[in-house]
Amino acid sequence: MTTSIDRICAWPISFVLPPEYQVNLGIGKAIKRDAVLIEIRTDDGITGWGEAHAGRAPTVIAELVSSTLAPALVGMDSESTEEVWERIYRLQLASHGTGAAAAIALSGIDMALWDIRGQRQQRPLFQLLSEVTTDNDHSFQAASRCTAYAGGIALGFDTPAQLSNEARDLVGRGFRALKLRVGDSVSHDVARIAAVRNAVGNDVTIMVDANTAYTVNDVAAIAPALADHDIRWLEEPFPAHDFKSYRQAQAVCPVPIAAGENHYTRFDFERCLDDGVITVWQPDISKTGGITELMRIARLANTAGIEIHPHTSVTALNMSASLHVLAAIPNAGYFEADVSRFNPFRDELFEAGIEVDVHGYYAPPSGSGLGVTLDKSVLASFGAISGAGYV
Repeated sequence: MTTSIDRICAWPISFVLPPEYQVNLGIGKAIKRDAVLIEIRTDDGITGWGEAHAGRAPTVIAELVSSTLAPALVGMDSESTEEVWERIYRLQLASHGTGAAAAIALSGIDMALWDIRGQRQQRPLFQLLSEVTTDNDHSFQAASRCTAYAGGIALGFDTPAQLSNEARDLVGRGFRALKLRVGDSVSHDVARIAAVRNAVGNDVTIMVDANTAYTVNDVAAIAPALADHDIRWLEEPFPAHDFKSYRQAQAVCPVPIAAGENHYTRFDFERCLDDGVITVWQPDISKTGGITELMRIARLANTAGIEIHPHTSVTALNMSASLHVLAAIPNAGYFEADVSRFNPFRDELFEAGIEVDVHGYYAPPSGSGLGVTLDKSVLASFGAISGAGYV
């Protein structure tokens, strides 16, 4: 018996960051967070939820879903995630533009359909996904927990002393890996890296993320510090499409180069594989094409011995989906734990929380589907707020 998609609704939502919780990054000071929640209801009464990244324009993404994508999908089999994916790809992404916006919108729709699929079978999503993996690797078993690093909108451009205190607190919470923000100036970046390394010692893994703020000369200038302080990776020194700079940086960067949160669909990652420069892959389930596409990207990466370290978006839906995927693939890397000090989309919007244990691990939620339950009574208090998220 097939069950059809009966209704698709897009909910653009926002919250303002109070001044004491604003963080300076390479792309500016974070003053607001946005997301787009996708609600899909089937004709047999199941409701699934997904998160589409807001792309700094939550109402635009929501409008694309409501006006263009939803009408093309109503009536389709809700279990046919690959057919839904291909329909949106063919009708919108591949042929009529809106590029990243279409991939982002598709991501939320696909996530909601997988949530429905798990709910209908009354099983957690990672079990369904691991069966797909097992078809190609009979020795694979789903993981019960995922190693995490401390990330999200945190560890920004504070003083070395303030940043060291923040890092020590996170290590005290169980994290054995954390990611610092760079892209301020090379001298300030080096000072912060050195201070944090001294504060947490040599047994804690440190990554750095430039948020596209570097030049090739900046990478060359900071290279000695990256090597001296045993930095695990340099993330997004340049925009995703600046292929020339990535190639040039490879010659001067002593640590692996990471990227992927602004790469869309497996086709962008095929380019990464061909170029051989970006060796740490960080696709975001809410941006790159959803769970269906991230599983394809993971298979592509696995053939080349590359691990998947998903970029985390802002709500518990994306966080849950990332954990389920990581538990279900053989080349799982780190889970990016959102350690932002203020995030009601993580802490208030959903009844089931996602928590780190004392050893720095997260487990995928055990409930059916994504395993997190949205409190719809709270949703109405987070209406979309116009304006930039960073200044």
